[in-house]
Amino acid sequence: MKNFFALTLTALFSLMSSLVVAQGDPEAGQAKSALCATCHGMDGNSPLAMNPKIAGQNEKYLLKQLMDFKSGARPGPIMAPMVAALSEQDMEDIAAWYASQEVVLEGAEADNLELAETIYRAGNKDLSVAACSACHAPDGAGNGPAGFPSLSGQHPDYTLQQLKDFRSGARANDDSAMMRTVVERLTDAELEALANYVSGLH
Repeated sequence: MKNFFALTLTALFSLMSSLVVAQGDPEAGQAKSALCATCHGMDGNSPLAMNPKIAGQNEKYLLKQLMDFKSGARPGPIMAPMVAALSEQDMEDIAAWYASQEVVLEGAEADNLELAETIYRAGNKDLSVAACSACHAPDGAGNGPAGFPSLSGQHPDYTLQQLKDFRSGARANDDSAMMRTVVERLTDAELEALANYVSGLH
């Protein structure tokens, strides 16, 4: 229970103390995004489940991920060379371009929606697991000022892989280990249910 409330407070403090504001130019970002479009689609709606949709993703989150790929804070054998030559302004512009686009929703499968909705909206107090909606919003839109990503419309396969990577520690670029703390006690079935659920959330 203590960890549950501590995590919620951490999320709130992160929101209140958010100081980094991206200053990107979407038009410039569109011109710089040609290489990105190969994997993520012209407007950020990747047609491939293994590549994330980044259309409509919040700008601050996108910028952080690009910077983390460049610094190595987030491992990415494909992304690291893609961002190696980008300046901070380039990354800000690209983030602004994709943030200005609209994500295409896919809809969730009917299986395990009740289980996923319970975890997403209420968490699990017995396991000290905070509700996903506390950071990612009830509609999955995320929280731009805090840099918490939108989950709405994301490919389930991609979301599931990220959840598993956070749980295993393969991905560790989450501030204050918030995501790792949330998912470390969740089962494969629960992660699969959540990944499916958020793909249709809006």
